[in-house]
This record gives sequence, C-alpha cells and structure tokens, in this order.
Amino acid sequence: MSARLILLCAALSGALAVMLGAFAAHALRDMLEPRLLEVFQTGVTYQFYHVFALFGVGLLLQRYPLRALRLSAALFVLGMLLFCGSLYTLALTGGHYFGIITPIGGVSLIAGWLVLAFAISGKVKQNADTGER
Repeated sequence: MSARLILLCAALSGALAVMLGAFAAHALRDMLEPRLLEVFQTGVTYQFYHVFALFGVGLLLQRYPLRALRLSAALFVLGMLLFCGSLYTLALTGGHYFGIITPIGGVSLIAGWLVLAFAISGKVKQNADTGER
C-alpha cells in the first residue's frame, strides 16, 4: 500500500464512520434494542480510533518508506473490516454467528499496533535520530 492509498483509506473510512454514527443515532435508535445499538456504536468508535491510526501511518510512510509501516496499515484496514464490519453486521442482523469474526479483527488491530511499535522503535527512531531518510 502506498502512503497515498493509506491516507485515502483513512479519509474514506472517516467519512464512513461519520455516516454510520449518524445512521445509528437517528435511524437505528428506534429500530434496534439498546444492546445491539451499543454493539453498533462500538464498531463506530473503534473505526474512528483506527482512522486516526491509519492516517498517522500514512503520514509516517511518506517520510519513512518501511515495509513494517505498510504492514501496519494493512492490518489496521483488515482489522477495521473484520472487527467493525462484524459488529455492524451482528447489530443489524442479530446473527450472533458473525461474532466469531470479531476476535480475528481484534487480533488484526492489535497486530497493527504492535507492528507500528516495532517500526517506530527500529528504523523510524534510528532515522529520526540521525536525520537520515
């Protein structure tokens, strides 16, 4: 994934999160039982957190073209799709079998953060300290 594509994914995912949050607040409020509405809102919240993470990785990648940063971004995107997507689907359909996908997405999000930490602690920190690119 290029830095531009990562930033584009972050921007589009941010717009989608706003739309889904508004949809939940206005259309779903009276349609879903409170517990399922809470599940949907959890998906929106985690999507927003990872929009910012994805945006940060995209900016870092412009300065430090590291494979680990690309991997981190891919894990964040995959995690948002699986974690948030499964929560949205579970809330809208009531099909609890979608809940089996949620932990896989959660592990992907955690892995994205760990790979990002690895990238920052290694090459990014080294280049920042020496002023190299």
